[in-house]
Amino acid sequence: MELFVSAMAATLTTIAFVPQAIHIIRHKETRAISLQMYLVFATGVAFWLIFGFMLWNWPMILSNIVTLTLALTIISMKLRYG
Repeated sequence: MELFVSAMAATLTTIAFVPQAIHIIRHKETRAISLQMYLVFATGVAFWLIFGFMLWNWPMILSNIVTLTLALTIISMKLRYG
């Protein structure tokens, strides 16, 4: 049951960032995005990833890898397109 709950939480929180990333990639418009928020968020996700490795919790590890990738993509697009 713990693995199921962890997997569901990881999947839902990861999926939440997909529409934002797709929108930014398609439209190259990032004015409404807060760089500071995404920097803090990416740092938090990196710590969750480390914690996932400490627990050897694969749903946590995989979802945080994907989420961190999405957050870093959004950050890089924000830096590129302002």
